[in-house]
Amino acid sequence: MTTKTTLSLFACALALCALPAAAQNVKITPLGTHTGELCDRDRATIFEDPTGVRLLYDAGHSIAGADDPRLGTIHAVLLSHAHGDHMGDRKIKAVATGACSMTESVLSANSNTAEIAAAKNAAIVMTTDMAVFVGRKIQNITGKPTPVCPVTGGAVNVPVAAPCRSNAHLGGTFIAKAPNATQGVEITIVYASHANNVAPTLVSEPLRSQLAADDAGLVLGPPTGLVVKFTNGLVAYLSGDTGIHTEMRNVVHDFHNANLAVINLGSSAIEPLSAAYAMNELVQPASVIVSHVNEVGTQGGKVRPDSRTAMLISRLKGRPGYPAVSGRTMEFDGKGKCVSGCQ
Repeated sequence: MTTKTTLSLFACALALCALPAAAQNVKITPLGTHTGELCDRDRATIFEDPTGVRLLYDAGHSIAGADDPRLGTIHAVLLSHAHGDHMGDRKIKAVATGACSMTESVLSANSNTAEIAAAKNAAIVMTTDMAVFVGRKIQNITGKPTPVCPVTGGAVNVPVAAPCRSNAHLGGTFIAKAPNATQGVEITIVYASHANNVAPTLVSEPLRSQLAADDAGLVLGPPTGLVVKFTNGLVAYLSGDTGIHTEMRNVVHDFHNANLAVINLGSSAIEPLSAAYAMNELVQPASVIVSHVNEVGTQGGKVRPDSRTAMLISRLKGRPGYPAVSGRTMEFDGKGKCVSGCQ
């Protein structure tokens, strides 16, 4: 064998060895109202595990219902809490309809969450109180009850045959496992410091009128965040809407060892300085994705320098912060480092 042939074989071997590593990244794609931007109503995010399990987190207002072509296959729909901008009491007509600061939307009679789960035959993953409520909305669409997802060997095998719901409370874990995979994606429900009342348009009569008489709302258990452990080792903390709380350190950091955080920067909950403290001192992830900014966070795909989004990112210490730009797929390795698509 010649030296040239030996070197060629060695180069091929190196290339083949590199292929599995590239395939082990988790793909994260925000789905907002305007492609290439981070806009006021943006919440929805798709996570794709290396095994092929695909999760939709907080469908909200920025998806055009189940027919939105950006969705593709969805195995599980995750929901942090019941507020309309997360459960999806409204939905956009189409991408880029209206302004980034105020998109045009229409009512979603059964919620964007239920509509998507029904059409995609997906599992819904959330606390039991919310799952039963959303499950009934799915039944309104399908005409069939939404049962608890079947568990085999400690996991729910996806895709499921029909829409089903998790049976987990705060602290509970749901495992979604793809065909032929040796392990599943673990989704644990964790604490959030917020509220959890349902949008009035999603409450049926006569309860809607009864609640309106006292300016009250229907509360569906506690608000939550989620910790998702992917099969490549990535552990993502999805904060949901929340203020600072001690479990960010005790549970999310110390116990779950989260190495990526998707932080919701709300205008009425956590502010940039508080969010920076939570990331730097409590959660301490390797990387941070900034979402739910309730402002026009980017212009031309770049963070607006006078925005609250920029303020938070500039205060992150020793860790990069990435805006959740719609349609921009980011890839993360098992240590929480972005290896592709981040700017």
